[in-house]
Amino acid sequence: MTTGVRRRMGVEERRQQLIGVALDLFSRRSPDDVSIDEIAAAAGISRPLVYHYFPGKQSLYEAALTRASDDLAERFVEPQDGPLGARLLRVMRRFFDFVDEHGPGFSALMRGGPAVGSTKTNALVDGVRQAAYLEILAHLRVEEPPARLELVVRSWISLAESTALIWLDGRRIPRGELEAQLVHDFAALAAVSAAHDAEMAGLLRRVFAEEPAESPFTDLVGRLVSLAS
Repeated sequence: MTTGVRRRMGVEERRQQLIGVALDLFSRRSPDDVSIDEIAAAAGISRPLVYHYFPGKQSLYEAALTRASDDLAERFVEPQDGPLGARLLRVMRRFFDFVDEHGPGFSALMRGGPAVGSTKTNALVDGVRQAAYLEILAHLRVEEPPARLELVVRSWISLAESTALIWLDGRRIPRGELEAQLVHDFAALAAVSAAHDAEMAGLLRRVFAEEPAESPFTDLVGRLVSLAS
């Protein structure tokens, strides 16, 4: 009979394990409520050993946020095939998958958590927003966006963030309805901008021309027409 021997982890492997453990705990409870002792116990090591790999909870928190922000940014990556409305809906589903899985961690990432005012934390949030912004521009096939388009895209990203944070507080609206509503919000913001700008109007016409009869964008048009009548 052989006795199992615990394998000794290398430095980087142990660091990644601790980041994963911390992220899991931060995803279920506010980072303020998670102690180093809990992280150590969940990782199966002693408290002093945690400090051997990270100088303190703040540095471990920031490492966990870095992984979370990379994951969140990836949720906006989508193949640039097919109508835009369907692509944005898939992006919103993956975005809300993350929000659903990492509720307290998402709130901490967006609101700062225990790292309020931290340059590192702010940079991570800005990085996610910039990655999302560039992905949306790529879907629109625009390399140098005019000022109004930049305003629309960045406003929509902020709206998606605030919608998710409000939804987490009670989840009173079905998730799928919010995902579709946010896609409608993108089209509505673009339409209002197009009413004031010929370049935006041309972009919107091109987008709508590529939409099939059944899509989130055409669904919005139908809903607005029924309201007007």
